[in-house]
Amino acid sequence: MTKVLFVCVRNGGKSQMAAGLMGKYAGPGLEVDSAGTDPGTKLNRQSVQALEEVGVDLSGQTPKALTPDLIRGADLVVVLGREARVEPVDGTPVVTWETDEPSLRGIEGMERMRLIRDDITARVKALADQLAQESAPSS
Repeated sequence: MTKVLFVCVRNGGKSQMAAGLMGKYAGPGLEVDSAGTDPGTKLNRQSVQALEEVGVDLSGQTPKALTPDLIRGADLVVVLGREARVEPVDGTPVVTWETDEPSLRGIEGMERMRLIRDDITARVKALADQLAQESAPSS
């Protein structure tokens, strides 16, 4: 089983969104988790709402701290955004997705969150396809 760990700073928005979306689009054989380098105390309400709009339920999720054990237990760590920094542990690959930040263009509120969701969705789908191809038996 392949395990992907999504990380952002607060673990209240982007990394939770990515984990929820990966759970929706990935096939069996993929374990997904998320964590934050400086976790908050609750999920971003607009992130939760934006995912509800596409059938992903984040109820029951809470922010949690990134630990070396979480990194070590993953096959791939995906950092979302420019703020979080994650060092590899025991050779676990770490990639960074510099996700869209609509607020830099003056876009706020739910419109901002939907654009972020859609950017993350496209990236998650591409990663899910890549992982499925890598785990497919060769003929």
